[in-house]
Amino acid sequence: MPDSTRARWGRRALVLLPLLALAATLVWWLGRPKPVPVITAEVGRGTVESTVANTRAGTVEACQRTKLSTIAGGRIEVLAVKEGDKVKKGQLLMRLWNDDQQAEQSLAQAQLETARRRVAEACTLAELAQREFKRQEQLFQQGFISDGALDNLRSQADARVASCATARSDVTQAQARLKLVGTAQQRTVLVAPFDGTVAKIVGEVGEYSTPSPPGVAMPPAIDLIDETCLYVAAPMDEVDAPKIAIGQPVRITLDALPGKAFAGKVRRIAPYVTAVEKQARTVEVEVNFDDPQSAGRLLVGYSADVEVILDVRKDALRVPSSALLQGGRVLLLQEGQLLERPVKAGLANWEHTEIVEGLQGGERIVTSLDRAGVKAGARAVEEAPAR
Repeated sequence: MPDSTRARWGRRALVLLPLLALAATLVWWLGRPKPVPVITAEVGRGTVESTVANTRAGTVEACQRTKLSTIAGGRIEVLAVKEGDKVKKGQLLMRLWNDDQQAEQSLAQAQLETARRRVAEACTLAELAQREFKRQEQLFQQGFISDGALDNLRSQADARVASCATARSDVTQAQARLKLVGTAQQRTVLVAPFDGTVAKIVGEVGEYSTPSPPGVAMPPAIDLIDETCLYVAAPMDEVDAPKIAIGQPVRITLDALPGKAFAGKVRRIAPYVTAVEKQARTVEVEVNFDDPQSAGRLLVGYSADVEVILDVRKDALRVPSSALLQGGRVLLLQEGQLLERPVKAGLANWEHTEIVEGLQGGERIVTSLDRAGVKAGARAVEEAPAR
């Protein structure tokens, strides 16, 4: 090849090679994976709590609640209250038809009065006979009457005294009879055992009320609750139960009052495990409100959630719990690349986790771990916050 031709191809190569390199670089640049948009959070300081929460919704309960039924069945004659009424202890709530028992009570009262009159008669005669015996005894000592006459008077006096004692026994028997009839009458009457509110009434005047026989569930005639003392009962997983102790602080939230939390304390831990299903075993925990008035008027039956606070770290270095990978690792965004770093965690809850080692305040970690392509070594860009 002539020298001129080689020189011409050499000059062309010097021009084409840079163009080919530029084209290859452009193809690589256009074909490389786009940076993954991620959400980050800054490592900062704050309070971290170790907590356990109920597995299913808890319930607001009344400290005193009773479902009343009459001991005997019968037709409802009097309903002295309505649903929602406030009642006092001992107030009449309901009475069944009991005219027959009232008649028996009147008869027993009359028999008692008759027995008392007989006591007055018999005991008066007994006193009179004893005085007469003492007078005759003095005459006997003076020799005016015989031994036989004195013995006869003594027997009459003793008989009168015995009649008086018998009459008194009849009064006691009549009183017992009257009490028995009164007790039987109470089987048809319902009175309030404490101050409270009538929550529900089953039955109307004229309807037949049936008590619950043993082993048969029957609706109560009247449901009475005391709204002045309320607490929350919530089921806790059996695994968390050993961590809970009476007196521990809790946070209570109510579905009826969203966005509000109320302080309280553990008041009782059930001494047994409840097996709702084969795989669901829970322990019921009861908690009191520290300030019941702060929640306003609570209704028995409200659904509630309980978070028991086991431990607290203040001014702890913390990250969102959603930023932790399995095995105690986090992803950091540095210079457009995701880097993995092991950390040592301390206290944790569903919101925050304390970091004991591995991070410093101000570093940014990735919280959107569930997005596709988010892994160590990937190129990433921080997603702009939504407006």
